[in-house]
Amino acid sequence: MKTIESLRKNIKSAEDLRAIVKTMKTLAAVNIRHYEKAVESVSNYYRTIELGLQVVLQRGPAQLRPLSKDKGKGVCAVIFGSDQGLCGGFNDHIVSHAFEVMYEREAIREQKLVVCVGSRAAVLLDKEGHPAHELYPVPGSLAGVTPLIQEIVLKIEGWQREGRIDTVLLFHNKPVSSVAYEPHTVHLLPLADEWFESIAGKKWPTRMLPTFTMDRAKLFSSLIFQYGFVSLYRAFVESIASENTARLTSMQSAEKNIEERLEEIYTQYRQQRQDSITAELLDIVSGFEALRDDKEVM
Repeated sequence: MKTIESLRKNIKSAEDLRAIVKTMKTLAAVNIRHYEKAVESVSNYYRTIELGLQVVLQRGPAQLRPLSKDKGKGVCAVIFGSDQGLCGGFNDHIVSHAFEVMYEREAIREQKLVVCVGSRAAVLLDKEGHPAHELYPVPGSLAGVTPLIQEIVLKIEGWQREGRIDTVLLFHNKPVSSVAYEPHTVHLLPLADEWFESIAGKKWPTRMLPTFTMDRAKLFSSLIFQYGFVSLYRAFVESIASENTARLTSMQSAEKNIEERLEEIYTQYRQQRQDSITAELLDIVSGFEALRDDKEVM
């Protein structure tokens, strides 16, 4: 049976851990809202790019420089994970989802180049026997996302010029509510003709169609580049928002377990205190009885 002193130490440790968990829960909640705003902003920007493409495409078919479809070309998989733990199955879910999708597409048999963001996901990739060719850390703030996306874009463009890839897939966790997320796939490249046709066929939201003065081919090329960049950016911020959602859920569960454990320790502590007080009282009574008996004998 534990002593009162050991129970006091257990209570102190549990209370310290509870304070840490509460702090992490608060930070996760703040980060969720922060990155949710970023997702909202980038979604609005994505919509602007889509409208720009709609204007250009409604002037007639646009010729995007086609990527070769030789069998020698491969797949680039960009997987967004995390560097930090305490987020449940966040990394396991997205890595498993990525391999499931690639097996379904039979891309796992093709030449594939894996870009991984987050060391935790990279460890899982190593265990699966598919180590990342490029590993990037998760930025500590929103300001670090843009430079990192620029690095990834340059790396993908370099592999395209070398003829090593013709397909780019993005794998990330996407928030579906304030307390849940799910794995998501974005087929970034090559851009399908059906996608262009769907954009061109949409009804313009106002009565007047905007016009432009710059060269149509250059404008189209610029919009396609922005589309690729913003797709990567959105996938990244959605992944970070999901990571904080997962961490918030984990911290809530941990806090509940700590509260239950504390209640158990407090119950044991109160029982031990009561037993100790009772024993002391019994010793006092026994001593008093012994002294009284000695006086009566005398």
